[in-house]
Amino acid sequence: MPSTFSLPASRTEVVLEEIRRGILARELLPGQQLVEAELAARLGVSKTPVREALKVLSNTGLVTFSPYKGASVCVVDAELARSVYDVRMVLEPEALRRAVRASDHASFDEAAQILKEASGGDPDQTTLSLLNRRFHRALYAGCGNPLMVSMLDDLRDRAALITVVGWDAKPSWRKEWNEHKAVLAAARKGDEDGAAELLRAHIAAFLDHVLEAIGEE
Repeated sequence: MPSTFSLPASRTEVVLEEIRRGILARELLPGQQLVEAELAARLGVSKTPVREALKVLSNTGLVTFSPYKGASVCVVDAELARSVYDVRMVLEPEALRRAVRASDHASFDEAAQILKEASGGDPDQTTLSLLNRRFHRALYAGCGNPLMVSMLDDLRDRAALITVVGWDAKPSWRKEWNEHKAVLAAARKGDEDGAAELLRAHIAAFLDHVLEAIGEE
């Protein structure tokens, strides 16, 4: 007998992706209250998948809940940016180092394909932010430690939101994508230390960019 939960789960996932894209596209602004009934009407669904999607996005850091205001879009401040990027600077370079050591060619091929997608046409900032998420995951996915992958996955939405804040203030994605190319080139050559250091410097530099954007260094 087919599962009676498959359709609601699918609908929730679609709603989740729509709300995520709306936040990263700045259609839903930081601090903006997210009213279930309004989102449901906008997306043409009942309030149930919206409620479930907001719970998931709360866990990934795009949405915050207040006992007085309910759900709202997360506001990026210096404390959040430093917290997320401090963890990334510790875990991501080590995960990449291990992926290089394991010769994870499939993931690196995926990363190369993502770079091609980013360079084709004239992608908008939201698309670039989502491609950025995918690229970084492709670098660490083959590290061989599922817990490390899971911990980094949990940061992806927060990192994407922080990226949008930085690019809103000063579009610099071409610089970041050139750095991506250098990281991937070192990884594909088997230079685990070089790839890890380039990635660490890349993450640190963008943190500085974001802190400047929000007026704190």
